[in-house]
Parts: sequence; structure tokens; C-alpha cells
Amino acid sequence: MIKDQIEQIKKEFESAIDDVRDFLMLEEIEQRFFARKNGKLTDVMKGLKDLSGDAKKEVGQLANIVKTELQDMLGSKREELDKERLANLATEEAIDVSQQVQKGQAAKGHIHPITQARWELEEIARNMGFLIEDGPELESDYYNFGSLNFPEDHPARESMDSFYVKDKPNQLMRAHISNMQVRLMRKYGAPLRAAHPGRVFRNETIDATHGHTFYQFDALVIDKDLSVGDLIGTIMAMFKGLYKKDVKLRIRPGHFPFVEPGFEIDMQITYKAGDKIKTKWMEIVGCGMIHPNVLREGGIDPEEYNGYAFDYGIDRIAMSKYGIEDIRHIHGGDLRFLTQF
Repeated sequence: MIKDQIEQIKKEFESAIDDVRDFLMLEEIEQRFFARKNGKLTDVMKGLKDLSGDAKKEVGQLANIVKTELQDMLGSKREELDKERLANLATEEAIDVSQQVQKGQAAKGHIHPITQARWELEEIARNMGFLIEDGPELESDYYNFGSLNFPEDHPARESMDSFYVKDKPNQLMRAHISNMQVRLMRKYGAPLRAAHPGRVFRNETIDATHGHTFYQFDALVIDKDLSVGDLIGTIMAMFKGLYKKDVKLRIRPGHFPFVEPGFEIDMQITYKAGDKIKTKWMEIVGCGMIHPNVLREGGIDPEEYNGYAFDYGIDRIAMSKYGIEDIRHIHGGDLRFLTQF
């Protein structure tokens, strides 16, 4: 019975939330019960579609009540942990603003690892003949999705994935940096070699490799008779310029509406976990040959020109370059972390 499953999940959640001592434990519980793909409560609620009539209504109401209760407990625990964190900061990192700083004792500022990685990518791209451009973070649905061959019913266009502006359904915070591709084609025409880094926003569940706000570096090349070999060669040349050595990559098929064929590239990264040095594969580039429909939107004849585009996750570049195991460290603002760079 689904009702029994819901009650059992509630008991299990209550027991787990009592044992939470830090934000990592809290996030693990949130993922375990509410993750969109395999959360325990999420999976049970998906089963409601198999019920009918009064049973569906009754169980649906119970599921929503329990979901609200559990989310409230989650929020209360988060507030409790926040209060503890602030109390610890007040005692451990208190600053006496009246104390005079002796000459030579003033702390020097540091360039954030995200900024370091972005500047390096920009310099490498310039040396390879790319223009460096910028674009708006508040974007129209057309440039973010429509011009890039996203169908009307694509799930990325739903509010569960993208941040739309209230009362302005056609305005959203850009979900990817590829929103500049058609603009650049219309501005410069073909041939073209341009890159455009910036911040993007997605309604993502936060974990060690994902965040709701992060940085991307997008590049596109348009010319005659380009191939997948040109695409991969350009990506590998940029990686070699960034890391000053060959890196281990693996390439696999991937689907993006604005490229065909599309690929995803993983990099093998090394990081420190406690006293151990570990390695893992991490997705770091999405790429492919520019879809003819996108070229047409940019005013370029796909019978005469073709092109390729690729997109680096700057946050993940910083993680791999500096051996950072958790993306949340990068955006946490903790000076004890940032002063290492």
C-alpha cells in the first residue's frame, strides 16, 4: 500500500533528521528523500498515477501533507544549523575593528579561483584568434531557447529547470552561455571565431559538482568545411594551454538541441580526500557541430558554411586545476579556503 510506504518514509525521515549535525548530512537527507530522479518520497509520489478515483485523491492529499511536513522539518533544521554556524563565527572569527593594524601586517587580497581560470581561458582563446565577447544575464526566451533550436516542449524550458522572471514569462536568467551564439553570428557574420564567458543560472539541486549559479566559457567557430576533428583538436589545444600538459579525456555522444552531432567530454581529475589522493572522471565540456537551424537563425547559409561550438564549465575547470573536491567550497566565501589561491 502506498499509504503505508508514505508513513514509513515519514518515520525514516524523522529519525534521520534527528541525527543531522552539519550541512553535508542535511543535504544527503534532502537528496535521499526529495531528489527528482530517485528520491524516496519522489518515487512514491510518481506511483500516484497508477491509482484511480477516490484512492488517488486520498493518497495524493496524504502525500502532499507529508511532503510539506518533511520540508518544514528540513527548513527548521537548516535554520538551526545556520544559527550554530553564526554563533561559532562570532566566537572563533571575531574581529576587533578598533585594533590598529601594524605596517606590513595587512592581509593581501587574492584572485578568486573562478576568476583565475576565466582569465587563463580568455588569454588562451585570444592567442588562438578568438574574439572575447560578453552578453546579458537577464535573457529572452528566444535567445536562450528558441534561437538555439529548443522545441517548445523541451523540459529545460520548464520552471523546474530555469529561473523565469515573475510576471514576465518570456524573460529568464540565462540557463547557459550559448545565448550569445545567434547574436554573434548576426553581428559578425562568417567566418567567425568568438568566445563568451559568463555566469549562468539553473534550478539545480546543489551537490559536490552542481550549483544553481555557476560559470561557463562558450566558444564557436564558423567557416567552410569544418569537421569534428577540428572541434576536438581545438578543445585539446585549449586544455594543453591551460594545464601545460596533456590531460586524460574521454569523449562520448551527447544531445544538445543546438548541435548535431553532439558530444560530452569528461576529464580525469586528481583531488585530495583527507590523507588520500584520488582520481575520478568529471564532465567538463559539452560540444558539437552547430545545427543548421541555428546557423539560419544567425543569418548564415548552412549550405555554404558550417561550424562547431563547445562549452567549458569554468567552475569544474577550477576544481580540476586546483584539486578542489567540492564546488561548494568555491562559492562559499570562506576566507580560509580562498586565501589558498
